[in-house]
Amino acid sequence: MVLISDPWFYALAIPAFLINGISKGGFASAAGNPSVPLLSLMIPAPQAAAISLPVLCAMDLTGLRRIWGRWCQREMRVLIPGALLGILLGGLAFGAIGDRETKLMVGLISLIFLARAAWQAWRRSLPPPAPHSAAKGGFWAAVSGFTSTIAHAGGPPLAVYLYPLRLDRAVLTSTTIAFFALCNYVKLVPYVLLGQFSAENLLTSLLLLPLAPIGVRTGMWLQTRISDRLFYNLVYAMLLVTGVKLVWDGLGL
Repeated sequence: MVLISDPWFYALAIPAFLINGISKGGFASAAGNPSVPLLSLMIPAPQAAAISLPVLCAMDLTGLRRIWGRWCQREMRVLIPGALLGILLGGLAFGAIGDRETKLMVGLISLIFLARAAWQAWRRSLPPPAPHSAAKGGFWAAVSGFTSTIAHAGGPPLAVYLYPLRLDRAVLTSTTIAFFALCNYVKLVPYVLLGQFSAENLLTSLLLLPLAPIGVRTGMWLQTRISDRLFYNLVYAMLLVTGVKLVWDGLGL
């Protein structure tokens, strides 16, 4: 059967996509994207990225309906050109980066993301809001577009620029959702051209697709019932173990 049948793959995929959906639903929206790191423990990282993309696109539709028109237009005008450049570069580099190198990059991004979260939690006082910068926004959007194309891991680079701006929480969330919805749908083009949507990958994505609305609706439901801190601690613990394992495998240790 042209379908991934390993039960251990689904034991990782189901919680990973539920967490993605919960984040898209507005609960703990900075929790990151664990699907590629977790799936890369079982299958090649490029295949994990290809299986994830259709499910992420389905989640984006629900997210966009919730936040339509609430994003920061000034920042989006800066971020979109950088994202398109990054996606182009990511598409060109996709076939040239091997599985070990991709796992190493995904693992390092996961650990850097965790290190940044730990630093933010440790720092008690916040600096004043950073000023808008077209140059910085375009640069970090390009980095985000590149890492998002390779492994759907564009969150940390984008956060480096957006978080210091200290935007209103609703505006920040809406801008982030709109940015990655655009990236995900544009990324469909290089993924098709690179032949990533094989029958096995598409059928596996289709099987996992129902997790998209379940996760998003769960995120909406959890917003007023469970603290972000508990959810973050669980996700961060999972990403720590996964990130270390991927770096280990990527280095060939």
